[in-house]
Amino acid sequence: MPLRITVRTLLATGLIVLLTATCLLFVAVSGAAAGTPVDKKLSYTCPFPLIGLQKLDVNIKADFDIPAAPGGTLTTSGLTITVSVPDKAARGLNLVGATTIEGTAAAGVTLVNGDAKPFPVTIPLAVAKTDIPQTGGFSPVATGSVPAVTLAKPGKTTLTVGDFTTRLTPKKADGSFTGLGSFTSDCTLDPGQDAALLSFDLGDKPAGHRYAVAGKTTVKALNATAPLAGGFELSPTAATVFTGGPVFDKTHTDFRLFGFLPGAADLEFVADGPQGGDLTGTGFVARPRFTTVLPLVTLVGMPVSSGPGCRTSSPSTAELRTGDGFTMAGGGTLTGTYPLAPLTGCGAFTPYLSTFVQGDGNTFDLVLTPR
Repeated sequence: MPLRITVRTLLATGLIVLLTATCLLFVAVSGAAAGTPVDKKLSYTCPFPLIGLQKLDVNIKADFDIPAAPGGTLTTSGLTITVSVPDKAARGLNLVGATTIEGTAAAGVTLVNGDAKPFPVTIPLAVAKTDIPQTGGFSPVATGSVPAVTLAKPGKTTLTVGDFTTRLTPKKADGSFTGLGSFTSDCTLDPGQDAALLSFDLGDKPAGHRYAVAGKTTVKALNATAPLAGGFELSPTAATVFTGGPVFDKTHTDFRLFGFLPGAADLEFVADGPQGGDLTGTGFVARPRFTTVLPLVTLVGMPVSSGPGCRTSSPSTAELRTGDGFTMAGGGTLTGTYPLAPLTGCGAFTPYLSTFVQGDGNTFDLVLTPR
């Protein structure tokens, strides 16, 4: 009988320590300064049969990136969680034939971003299969995937660690279960600790930006491409909203009707009403609204329409999205599509010209360079 109690006690202690590995993964999700490593310890109390409440120290190492402004994302990388399991826990597990241990957990954190309501998050975690030595301590390592979190609000932002639940399973060398089966334990963070593992002030709104624009537009119906140059001004008015958009210089395109009849057209994109869009992560989505003007159209070298009255009969709205790798400071690609309405004001050839211009699937392919 005394031997049985000792074995159970040692096994419970081993489970507690391995439980800590899962907790570590959970805690590491919770915070760090931007671009700096985290190395922090916290204490938890976990209830177990026979030995009652046990206090455990956990160690966290990870790198975190904090967004510079609202609308950016909080990301985690280089996450490593290591636990030093004592010799008596290993010996206790060996007594029931356990050679490995593994498990899962559900951990909770609370995010508070500016004046938004506290947002509780439950994170599923895993403790990788870990070998248990015959003698001496061992150090299981827990890792996992942490999703990026978008921080939409300005102001003080905190991420606070909470309690967690874990379920661990020791196994024999042949992969079968020991007499312990799987164990579940609910652990609580010990009081008197700084549970806010991440705390910082997120700026009120991003700074404005000005870019030089270079690229091209393609008019699908004409199968024609025109070079584009100009500028793009972006002025945030809130955490995730901005005003402004592209302003293109007048351009020119050559085309061939029916594949052999040469033609040419000047093109102007004239803004129609307020311009703006949404800030998303490190980039944005712009929705410029404009009228397309064809001040000069020629066929076989002869003008068939001239003057600013030749234009689309209703404005177009494009949806332009920044590409992978785009940053506000460094610029990058901006692409999207737009429709062209039937033409008006092009003289006697208006219906004819409309047939070769109107339609969906027209494109902008741009590169934005900071000025």
